[in-house]
Order: sequence, then structure tokens, then C-alpha cells
Amino acid sequence: MAGLRPLGIDRLSLNQITVDQWSLEEVIEGCGRAGIGWIGPWRHKVQEVGLDKAARMVGDSGLKVSSYCRGGFFPALEHEVATRHDDNRRAVDEAVELGTDVLVLVCGPSIDKDIETARRMVVDGIAELVPHARAAGVRLGIEPLHPMFTADRSVVVTLEHANDMASYFSSADVGVIIDVYHVWWDPNLYDEIERAAGRILGFHVSDWTVPTQDLLAGRGLMGDGVIELRRIRGAVDAAGYRGPIEVEILNRDLWSRSGDEVLGAVVDRFPVHV
Repeated sequence: MAGLRPLGIDRLSLNQITVDQWSLEEVIEGCGRAGIGWIGPWRHKVQEVGLDKAARMVGDSGLKVSSYCRGGFFPALEHEVATRHDDNRRAVDEAVELGTDVLVLVCGPSIDKDIETARRMVVDGIAELVPHARAAGVRLGIEPLHPMFTADRSVVVTLEHANDMASYFSSADVGVIIDVYHVWWDPNLYDEIERAAGRILGFHVSDWTVPTQDLLAGRGLMGDGVIELRRIRGAVDAAGYRGPIEVEILNRDLWSRSGDEVLGAVVDRFPVHV
């Protein structure tokens, strides 16, 4: 993209799922070797070692935490709702312990065929969580997922939809996460990025390879696919986002490689393609 300022790796955050073959301790050590200053932990990796130990390791390493993945999954049967609320409050508290003020929300699928009700449950669930998150100093980032994940991961499937939901709340409390893998195809993308100004809490990059071998775990390294990464990054920059950019690549082939090899490729490609 003409005139777009080149990035250094100072804005690169390693989303932990990119090297899911590694433990949290290995990821922290690997980031140190690669010169990466930011990390985006996932709850299942934190739970493997325990929250106290995870927070201590991250703090001792000097790494900054860009976000915590994930809260959400709000639609639930009536007898499950209280449990979901409790889990989301715990996710907020865990984010605080790890040193980040952004909790990523993967909002969850419908519990039946009634998608409209499920979407109302998402808004209701966020409304219930906001007071606890506000008191903790944590902002909630609604991440829209690609429509192919509607049935099993999220009924929020466009950035427009995420912006609409976020607009019910103060921008100090609720914003959006823009992940190129989920939104690159959207004809309204650039209008919605502009609309999201002031609410962008995270920006995630990977690539969409052709043919896509695995819809969940077939994301490509930046530059291996068809996403206009530089154009989207330019739009996100223009909307005022200056925070860390998470490289979030779910890819079974990368998970079978050496973690250091994966981090080397990420560091090499980030300034070239993002």
C-alpha cells in the first residue's frame, strides 16, 4: 500500500496459538530468543501451569501482554447461564493477573436453531459482564468470526455486527477485535473499520491460503495467501489503532514444526507483509 509506514517488530505480538506445540514457558523463552516483546496467551495454556505461575513467568520475562483469549460463549441453556457468567468473570480476573486490560470475546454459537435469540443472549451476557470488567480495568473485545463458524463458535460473523453490539456500550468498556482471517472477504470491511475508530482493541493477522485445507487450523503465514494485509493494516492505522498486532495462526503444519523455526518465519514476514 503506497505511503504506508513500514512496521518494525516492536508492534509484533505472538498469539500463543501460533505455536500451540509449545508450553507457556517455552513460548516465553522463544519470544526472548526471537526478540518479540508482546504475547497473547490462551486460557488453556495458562491453566496447564496455573494462573499464579503463569503470571509470575510472564512478569519475570518482561513480556507485555496484548490480550487474553478468551471469554464469551454466552448463549446457554437456562441452568447453564450462571456458570457461564462465573467463568467470564474469572476470565476477566485472569486477564488482570496476567497484566492485560483486553479480554477477547468469542461469543459462542446458538444452543439450537434460533440464531436471533442467541445474538440477544450475547448482548445480555456482555451487559452482565461489563460492571465486573469495568471495576477490574478490563475492556471487552468482541471478535467477529468468519460465517463458517456460526454453528459451533460464534453467532457474531461480521465487523458490522460486532460494531452494532459494541455500540450498546461505552467505548471505554466494549470494543472490537479485528482478525483478518475472519473479515477480509467482507465488502463493507473498510467502512466498518472506519466506524470502529475508538473501539479497536486488537488487530490479528495471518493469511487465507488457496485451497484451504483445514477451515479451523489451515491459516497461512503472512504472504502465503490472498488477504490484502497491508491495505487492511493501513485502514486500521487510519482508524487510530496504534497497539500491538497479534500474529494468530492456527495451522497444523506449523504446530508440527520447531517452534523456533515458526517464530523465525513470523519475525521475517511481519515487516514485509504487514
